[in-house]
Amino acid sequence: MSVFDDPGLFGRLWAADYDGPGNPDPAPAVDFLAELADGGPVLELAIGTGRVALPLAERGLAVQGVEASEEMLAQLRAKPGGDRIPVVVADMADVPVAGEFRLAYLVFNTLFNLVDAERQADCFRNVARVLSPGGAFVIETFVPDPRSFDSDEQVQVRAVTEDSATIRLHRYDRPAQRFIRQTITFDADGVHLKPFAMRYAWPHQIDEMAQQAGLRLTERYADWHRRPFQADSPSHISVYRAE
Repeated sequence: MSVFDDPGLFGRLWAADYDGPGNPDPAPAVDFLAELADGGPVLELAIGTGRVALPLAERGLAVQGVEASEEMLAQLRAKPGGDRIPVVVADMADVPVAGEFRLAYLVFNTLFNLVDAERQADCFRNVARVLSPGGAFVIETFVPDPRSFDSDEQVQVRAVTEDSATIRLHRYDRPAQRFIRQTITFDADGVHLKPFAMRYAWPHQIDEMAQQAGLRLTERYADWHRRPFQADSPSHISVYRAE
């Protein structure tokens, strides 16, 4: 059994730094999703620290969440309004909630944190189960570029100071469309490991998972500002609707 079968792994390792510099500004996503919410209710999978959910709730929408990490949830609860958002602690692919949602969303490449194609498909099927007729499921992911993993292994130097050094190593499994990343920090306290993995997919493959779940693609953009999606777009925002 792999450590990546543990849905709470990412949050345990990264929750303390998740709201730090370097993460994308959630404001454009919030504007886009609020417009689609149609009054709610709204479901965020992998709600994390509430970077998107809290601003949506501030706009008067009823927001619920699913989050596998108690550490991420603690960060959310510590924020103003965070204690008023219902969150189920569970694997996001199971979508263990009831009700009919006008909008569900999974942003910031998090679909790819499900490292098996079967679990990604499970996620779509379970979201379809809780959407109201005509409800929307919004996905944001990068578009894989084979040029970025033209070798089986990559090494990156992330930081070097007088007290520590951090490197990041990637290993790619192209047939499985998966990579494993290890971030290693050396300092006076020893060696610290932060493993991470993704199973990436191209937009047409994501469309197929949605179609099999009974969802149809209705909109696709290059970014949250609704710029047109083109063949060379590095990311996509896709909107799928329940029949």
